[in-house]
Amino acid sequence: MTNAAMHIARTGLDAQDMRMRVISNNLANVNTTGFKRDRANFETLSYQVVTTPGAQSTAETRYATGLNLGTGVKVQGTARIDTQGSMQQTGNSLDLALDGDGYFQVQMPGGTLGYTRAGNFSRSAEGLLVTSEGYQVQPGITIPENATAITIGTDGTVSATVPGQNEPTQLGQIQVASFPNASGLQATGDNYLTETAASGAANLGVAGLDGRGKVRQGSLEASNVNVVEELVDMIETQRAYEVNSKMISASDDMLKYVNQNL
Repeated sequence: MTNAAMHIARTGLDAQDMRMRVISNNLANVNTTGFKRDRANFETLSYQVVTTPGAQSTAETRYATGLNLGTGVKVQGTARIDTQGSMQQTGNSLDLALDGDGYFQVQMPGGTLGYTRAGNFSRSAEGLLVTSEGYQVQPGITIPENATAITIGTDGTVSATVPGQNEPTQLGQIQVASFPNASGLQATGDNYLTETAASGAANLGVAGLDGRGKVRQGSLEASNVNVVEELVDMIETQRAYEVNSKMISASDDMLKYVNQNL
């Protein structure tokens, strides 16, 4: 029995260690633009059924509850919490934030498409609207070199004012991607997510329509990590880890007692 208890406590240590890694990553990205915090989800391991509920206890009676012994816990997976981060005014005309659901779509190396909430864009040497890594925002927007002002509407319409023209010239429109199951997107690092079978195919559309967020020019979305909440979770995880450690120590003491006295 004590060996089984030690094994169960070990699964608890492993699970709490993984939860602490998730919390650590959240705290490390507290200032990452557009970052969405993760939450570790737990599930029980299989049960050992000693007595099945409803089984015959005598010729005329049945067990009302039965006897099931758990074998521990594991981390089922991590869930991304997609709550809105606060808007931070930057004054940079190429800094964009999404006020609501959706993602910016970018062309990544190898031809794959990536999706991000981080809108700290800039103009490349060729005049293209790109991310800080140089990935082109899709659909492509080319900004004239002599543009004196750039305006991006809440629907993603990009316009530029150039010398010699009284009216701004429309350059294109930034579209916003939405997914049937955004939680199923795969995080790849560098603030990018990629499409998976679980997320479903991307649906590109106009910002502000069909549930998509509006584009806010001159702003960036801050991380949605709440430091106080993460610290509380960290303390809770530490206490759970300590309890499982004490369970291993108690089981070891029981084994020593048996070896020395029986």
